[in-house]
Amino acid sequence: MGILERSQHGDVVVLRWNDGENRYRGDSVAEWHATLDELAGSEGPLALVVTGTGKFFSNGLDLDWMGANRDESPAMLAEVHRLFGRLLTFPAFTVAAVNGHAFAGGAMLTCGFDMRLMRADRGYWCLPEVDLGLPLTDPMFAVVSARLPHATLHESIVTGRRYAGPEAVAAGIVEATAAIDDLLDAAIEAAAAMAAKDRRVIARHKQQMYGEVAALCGA
Repeated sequence: MGILERSQHGDVVVLRWNDGENRYRGDSVAEWHATLDELAGSEGPLALVVTGTGKFFSNGLDLDWMGANRDESPAMLAEVHRLFGRLLTFPAFTVAAVNGHAFAGGAMLTCGFDMRLMRADRGYWCLPEVDLGLPLTDPMFAVVSARLPHATLHESIVTGRRYAGPEAVAAGIVEATAAIDDLLDAAIEAAAAMAAKDRRVIARHKQQMYGEVAALCGA
């Protein structure tokens, strides 16, 4: 079984990122792109739900891996950027079921989804780069600024605030919260309601909204 565990629920594909803290490494990013290649190239009704495992939705870049693989790290980071752009313009309706912490690149990933649901009682959404001394790259900034209200964008990247579920709803980061036992079912239900929509039109509209950002990301 791979890093992305896949299950089918009618016309909804669920991808569960099951890799500890779900950090970006060379192998995990490659699997992401291979999976999106397959799904984007499919025909017929489709909606996509992505969730994580345990305490984490995603904890962002694997800095230890990057430190140990310095020659490969620039190409891997470029592929992370491309992943963000691909999700923004993915040719089907997408839902993030944010089951736990979404930090840094994990928080950025949520910005690529059409709908974001977050666990109500535990877990934080956070862009901590100001505390890490790692400024956002231009593609990263473009992705978060495309999907966050401006006041929230300012607060999140200038202060590094951690948003719990209800705070994330109030800030416009996610659309709703749910109890952890209900989160995935709620995401699948929301996705199923959109799976029969015309995917070509969805893709065109996303390109109109986010095509420039996706291009900056290399997608």
